Amino acid sequence: MTPIARPLDDPASAGAPLESREPALALDGIVRRFRQGSERLDVLTGATLAVRPGEAVALVGPSGAGKSTLLQIAGLLERPDDGEVSIAGQACGRLGDAQRTAVRRRRIGFVYQYHHLMPEFSALENVVIPQMIAGRGRREAAERAKRLLSHVGLAERLTHRPGRLSGGEQQRVAIARALANRPLLLIADEPTGNLDPNTAGQVFALLIDLVRRGGLAALIATHNHELAQRMDRVLALRGGTVAQA
Repeated sequence: MTPIARPLDDPASAGAPLESREPALALDGIVRRFRQGSERLDVLTGATLAVRPGEAVALVGPSGAGKSTLLQIAGLLERPDDGEVSIAGQACGRLGDAQRTAVRRRRIGFVYQYHHLMPEFSALENVVIPQMIAGRGRREAAERAKRLLSHVGLAERLTHRPGRLSGGEQQRVAIARALANRPLLLIADEPTGNLDPNTAGQVFALLIDLVRRGGLAALIATHNHELAQRMDRVLALRGGTVAQA
C-alpha cells in the first residue's frame, strides 16, 4: 500500500488540545423506537456521546443493539423520536430536509461495510461525482479526486471500474469518496467487515491515518475488538444507551 506523504487538509483546530475542541458530533439523549405489529421496540433509549476533531471513536455492541440506527441518526439520515443531534455546534433536530442534506454534504462523510460504488463509473468518477453534486466544478473535482486516490494508493487505478478492483481497493475508493468534500465528521459502519483479515487491517490503518492527519472526527462501528482497541476511545452500545467500554 502506498504510504501517505502529508495531510490531506489542514484544519485550524488540528493543533489544539483535543479536550479544548468543540465536538464535531454531539448526541444528547437520543431515543428511537420502532413498531413491530402491536409491539414497540425500543432501540435507543437515551444515547449520548460526543466526538471531537482528531479523535477516532469505536462503537461496539452485539448484533441488533442499534449501532447502525445510531449511525444513521448521527449522520442525519434518520430522525430520532427524541433527543438532539449537533454537528459542529449546530443543532439539527429542527432543520428541514433540505437543510439536513446541506449539512451532510458539507460536514459528513460516510463509509459502509459494502462500498456502494457506482459500477458503471471509474474509480476517479466515483470520487468526482459527489463533489460535483456539492457544487464543485469538474476540473477542480477531478484534481482533488486524483490526489485522494493517490493518497490511498490507487494512482494507477484511476480509470478502473469497481468490477476490476479488489475488495480492498474498492473500499479505498469508498474512503476517498467519503473524504472528497472535506468533511468534519466521518461515520463508518463496519468499514472492514466484508474484507479478509489482512486486507481489513490495511484498510483500517489507512482510514485511521487519514482521520488523524486530516484532523477529522470519526465514529466507527465495528465488531472487530482488536481494531477497536487501536482507536482513541471505545464506546459500547447496550440496552439503548452508550457507555465507555
